[in-house]
Amino acid sequence: MTFEQLSIFVAVAEREHLTRAASTIGLTPSAVSASIKALESFYNVELFQRVGRRIELTQAGRIFLVEAKATLLRARSAKNVLSELGGMRRGVIDIHASQTVASHWLPARLMEFHDLHRQIEINLVVANTKSVTQAVLEGAAELGFIEGTIDASALTLTTVCNDELVVVVPSYHPLVRDSRVTLSKLFNEVYWVMREDGSGTRSEFEKALRAASLDPAALKIALVLPSNEAVLSAVLAGRCATAISRSAAAPYVRNGDLVALDVALPPRNFTAIRHKERHQSVAARKLLEICGRPRPDRQNEAGSAAG
Repeated sequence: MTFEQLSIFVAVAEREHLTRAASTIGLTPSAVSASIKALESFYNVELFQRVGRRIELTQAGRIFLVEAKATLLRARSAKNVLSELGGMRRGVIDIHASQTVASHWLPARLMEFHDLHRQIEINLVVANTKSVTQAVLEGAAELGFIEGTIDASALTLTTVCNDELVVVVPSYHPLVRDSRVTLSKLFNEVYWVMREDGSGTRSEFEKALRAASLDPAALKIALVLPSNEAVLSAVLAGRCATAISRSAAAPYVRNGDLVALDVALPPRNFTAIRHKERHQSVAARKLLEICGRPRPDRQNEAGSAAG
């Protein structure tokens, strides 16, 4: 068994699709298929089964996936240690980040890191806060960047930026002309488009509702959508409201399609997370240094995007 075979197996297992896995890892579908068949034949075990026109993991495949990912993680960790011993001349840093952070705050920091350390490869996966946290706990990501706070004693949490949620509605919404609009009134009178459970945006807004003695379970939700862009498009198309990061809504507010209502919501943070007990690479430390220091455009970021 080789590390290449393990990498191919994990790529296919995570996607349950040979062609997509092959495209991701830069191999032909036939090479990927041959690698999987070689593993199954040598160890006399079926790792995948066909169901209709797709493939899925067998029970044996699901068990093996845990071990394969753990083995690759240890190999990656060893590779990073050697990279550090070689003065960061090569290396990889795996990062998972929640959508708002990944789309509106992190890219500039990643570019600054890349300019200083071009030899370090950056692997970025975008997910929601719950998934990012799980990835760091399991070791799939060395660093995570999330919105708000979490309760995970195994992780170290570092605030890297302040953020702000706003309530936005279409410019033609009647509440735009209401000078006495309140969160309580919005709660009782409008329908909402919300991010999914597990997203930092959703959890922070629900925390704000509870602080205002409003029950999130009673919120009138018209749609639940998995991305900021989908939420904003839905709000533009109807007479609903949403609570979202000011940075995500900023382009729509600037061109007049959406209006941010004068409703105060508590501030929140963008937070870097890492596992307390796992080795922290020099690359990760360098990136956290960049993320933690003010940028020349920080004032503009805070004013127009609030993180």
